[in-house]
Amino acid sequence: MEKQPVYILPENVQRILGRDAQRTNILAAKIVADTVKTTLGPMGMDKMLVDNMGDIVVTNDGVTILKEMEIEHPAAKMMVEIAKTQEEEVGDGTTTAVMLAGKLLENAEKLLEKKIHPTIIVKGYRMAAKKSLEILNNISSVVTIDDEKTLKQIAKTAMTGKGAEDAKEEFADIIVTAVKQIIEEDNIEMNNIKIEKSKGRGITDTELIRGIVIDKEKVAADMPPKIKNAKIALIDSALEIKNPETDTKISVSTPEQLQGFLDQEERMIKNMVEKIKKSGANVVFCQKGIDDVAQYYLGKEKIYSCRRVSKSDIERLAKATGAKIISNLNELSESELGHAKLVEEVKTGEEAMTYVRDCENPKALTILIHGGSDHVIDEMERAIKDGIGDISSAIKEGKIVAGGGAIEIELSQKLREYSQSLSGREQLAVEEFASALEFIPTTLAENAGLDPIDIITELKAKHKSGEAHAGLNLFNQKIEDTFIAGIIEPLKIKTQAIASASEVAMMILRIDDVVAASKSSGSEMRMPPGGME
Repeated sequence: MEKQPVYILPENVQRILGRDAQRTNILAAKIVADTVKTTLGPMGMDKMLVDNMGDIVVTNDGVTILKEMEIEHPAAKMMVEIAKTQEEEVGDGTTTAVMLAGKLLENAEKLLEKKIHPTIIVKGYRMAAKKSLEILNNISSVVTIDDEKTLKQIAKTAMTGKGAEDAKEEFADIIVTAVKQIIEEDNIEMNNIKIEKSKGRGITDTELIRGIVIDKEKVAADMPPKIKNAKIALIDSALEIKNPETDTKISVSTPEQLQGFLDQEERMIKNMVEKIKKSGANVVFCQKGIDDVAQYYLGKEKIYSCRRVSKSDIERLAKATGAKIISNLNELSESELGHAKLVEEVKTGEEAMTYVRDCENPKALTILIHGGSDHVIDEMERAIKDGIGDISSAIKEGKIVAGGGAIEIELSQKLREYSQSLSGREQLAVEEFASALEFIPTTLAENAGLDPIDIITELKAKHKSGEAHAGLNLFNQKIEDTFIAGIIEPLKIKTQAIASASEVAMMILRIDDVVAASKSSGSEMRMPPGGME
């Protein structure tokens, strides 16, 4: 009898096996790495991303590019995940992490072609990653919170290449001042630095406000537009009468009863405003609604008020002004109030914002970014967030390394020395890991229009002669001591990038079977070329 085929999977499932699965996954990862490759470094180019609604994003921030792209391939999605992890952990270095993972997989493919088993490569990569982290800790330099000059250089390095060059001196001052101000008991909570955007003026007008800017206007026109020596009440309950339950009925038989009912409501609201006035508060930020009658009485008492302020802004206001958040107006007293030298409403075009300025020792601040267009402002926001992330990482870890590809070349050289102590085939994997690290300075040179072979050759020669901080200064296109040149990065960027990139590369290498079901029976899962039907 003729053998009958046995089907164990439904028709709408694609399966890719063995070498084809590895080749397909590696190709997908390489495509993702190549997408962000041209954005690396101060001479990196930008990407314009247009979604199906026609909205435009112009950026060279790796994680933003990958988030905006609608990536479907599962291995490519894993690459996006490491970019997101890098962003969450450090706030910068996303392009480095993705490129390193792509290059590790590309180099692993060379070893697979030589019939070296994936588990041997994975073992070698694991050894190389572990050794890399050890070497990085040994060759890093120490930085303290008091070393403002170095911290500013770190911030400038983080922002370089994101269109912030014209204002990077001002931005660096703002970022370092802001991070140092919000530190509480050696803890840095980056959410306490609020970034607000205002279209108009130039990016050099970006300012640090020792307080909070909220995207709200005063609720009534007769309230004063400006309050000096503000005493601020933060209320997270509504300044209005609670509605009765849905099935409650009120029986009113005479006009007098109705009027009495309305008068009672008004008296209750007036009583609420009296409690606020009695506490000495002249500014109120309410997390919920403020009744029209309450608005009238607050305006009459010249109390500046904003309603429906977000919970996060209320919490930041508490940290900035020293106020306590009150749920019950009966608890409101002068001791619960916060203080600021000035609270004012500022209108820019059609938009109005409330500025709480000059708080004493605020533990929450606002960086207000100005710019000529939404796209410029958004990119400045990404640059400032990178700077904040880098400064926070440098202070928390207390360690920094030379940038401009210097640390990668030094690490590559030491890994090659380490590989010579290994006897098995893992030696080849460690060497390929070292080679992958050189991809970073190679790309920096390429993106600046320099000859990468000449640059890498010269860098290697300088590192062999003991110049551990020799890197590429793309502002004068010379190889020099990047530490002295002020091209400095936090150690955490490199350790996190190497850890994330090696982990995802090892995971992808261990996959030899991809079973992919399409989302519906009528559609097929799209795979890169090389997949099996």
